[in-house]
Amino acid sequence: MNYKDHYKIKDTISLEDRATSVNTDLSEEALEKSLRKIRKKLGKLQDTLYAHDKYSVLVCLQGMDTAGKDSLIREVFKDFNVRGVEVHSFKVPTDLERSHDYLWRHYIALPQKGKFGVFNRTHYENVLVTRVHPEYILGENLPDITSVTDINDSFWDKRFDQINAFEKHISENGTLIFKFFLHLSKEEQKNRLLRRLEKKEKNWKFSSGDLKERKLWDDYQKCYEDAINRTSKPYAPWYIIPADNKPAARLAVATILLEELSAYDDIQEPELDRKTKENIELYKAQLNNE
Repeated sequence: MNYKDHYKIKDTISLEDRATSVNTDLSEEALEKSLRKIRKKLGKLQDTLYAHDKYSVLVCLQGMDTAGKDSLIREVFKDFNVRGVEVHSFKVPTDLERSHDYLWRHYIALPQKGKFGVFNRTHYENVLVTRVHPEYILGENLPDITSVTDINDSFWDKRFDQINAFEKHISENGTLIFKFFLHLSKEEQKNRLLRRLEKKEKNWKFSSGDLKERKLWDDYQKCYEDAINRTSKPYAPWYIIPADNKPAARLAVATILLEELSAYDDIQEPELDRKTKENIELYKAQLNNE
């Protein structure tokens, strides 16, 4: 399977028509073995990316609660040099973050050249959770927004335009953007929430708020669908990844990253300058004669 073409969103989609599970004909052990091979290659590629020093990579992960974002990050980036990947988990904005525009905290967390940055929940929370709960927007203290009734279609149109402009700007300045929506079924989310309650070591992950948000499932699906359709661009594409099977989802994300990044022929380790090349034997002799 060509993962990148199979899961990349190029046209208008309906989430109802997209699968949340896929039959890979592979056992969990086989999926994990394939992932180990891919992530080693990704780790080596990041080393080259660092030496090349012209691109950074931004991996955006979105999905409903229990979609598997945390474990995906752990497994996909396990073979990276720890200095080559930075993970940011965006939760409720702090007072400092709310004193700036909503993109500020994401902009300052962008990866530097040569590194991977992973956003666990992203700037899209500002057109997802705030769209389901528009009262949250009031906390941003925006001009001309004094009540929920001021948050109309025009407001959201403007916010999507701002997000597209933000992504185009960073893309044009060397950030390679990958946006993954981990597409989970409602039934599988129920099973995972039950496991959190049943397993003592998982209890800490459960919150009664999870159940409140679950009741808004359909609202979230509509908002995700609209966000994906409005913002999947050639410079910042969305990939919809079936997430009911965690090992298969991890393999899909890792493979897409490797397939897409390997297409950049210019990502190469720089050659030594002429003077250093000419004197390699001299430098070796100096070290050996110490």
